Amino acid sequence: MASNDRLRAGGTPRPLETGDTWWYAAVAGEAAGSFSTRVRSRTRRACLGAVLLLTVVYAGLVLTATGRRWGDAALTGRRADTAAATLLREHPSLAGLTTLSLVLGCALLLATGLLRKRYALTGAVAGALVTSLALTGLLQRYAPRPRLLDAGGALVQSGFPSAQTTLALGTAFGLAFLVPYRLRGLTVLAGTLWAGAVGAYTVAAGDHRPGDLIAAALVVLAVFCGLAALLARKGKIRPARRGPLARALAVAVPLAALAAGGLGAGLWLLGDTLSLPATAPYDPAELRLAHRCGQALAAGVTAAAGLLLLTLLRRVDMDRAPAPYRLGGPFVEAAGAPRDGEVVGPFTEDLDHEIS
Repeated sequence: MASNDRLRAGGTPRPLETGDTWWYAAVAGEAAGSFSTRVRSRTRRACLGAVLLLTVVYAGLVLTATGRRWGDAALTGRRADTAAATLLREHPSLAGLTTLSLVLGCALLLATGLLRKRYALTGAVAGALVTSLALTGLLQRYAPRPRLLDAGGALVQSGFPSAQTTLALGTAFGLAFLVPYRLRGLTVLAGTLWAGAVGAYTVAAGDHRPGDLIAAALVVLAVFCGLAALLARKGKIRPARRGPLARALAVAVPLAALAAGGLGAGLWLLGDTLSLPATAPYDPAELRLAHRCGQALAAGVTAAAGLLLLTLLRRVDMDRAPAPYRLGGPFVEAAGAPRDGEVVGPFTEDLDHEIS
């Protein structure tokens, strides 16, 4: 008898009752309570880690003079980067396409949840997305920071964190909660690449510094890890069967390569760009290097956030359990009629009969 079979007073396994999840947990080889506890524990730790890392990024890139100087250099270096400047000059419609893609992404998020009739989960995901945007707005408005002035002496409004990146990555993570489990990996891969492209455009266009994108990715990761922990606590998850290895590798390898390449290249270039002088004039080559360093770091952090979410939600299915069913006939009657309100599993307990 399996360790998760529950016994009646007479020593025979008790049939399922509505709401039981042990049948699906048995597929994963563990008790239902243990599975939910493990998922809740790891997502809560990831949420706390994202908050702590966000604090480090804020202290390093906003509160220190070196961090602010590096962010300004990365922002100014977009003009020295001829490839990015040429792309924006020859394709002015990119601004409209970026806004349109954000609108379509939100519409796709709502449509996916409504078409799959996951109304409660859609509301929870929408609430997490709104929470991410609200936290972004609060940090932009109220987080302590030095007063930044432009060349004309006017006060520069802070963009830490980036609202566009928050919306794009939050939409991608929300879709990961709503789509079927077998499509989650491809959804996160496509959504993360899209969010990275949106963030790269905002830096190239001069709307945000690279640190704003990094902070936005950490805010979204913290909020959606918190949502996953809440769903696990409420018992809204169940174990999923292990999918094909080729499909998992097709998603994990690109994300891991982008995360490792972006973070590696960004950190390697970072040492050469932190030694900028405190005042102008600056070397255009150093500004261009700072811009590319910031783009690489932002892309690496965004990809790492998507990969971490997939790792935390591995074999976690958020779809509803199939409707319980009841068997009838002489075999079930011979095994003993179940009590009212009990759900009978797929096999009877009468060992004299076999279903072939």
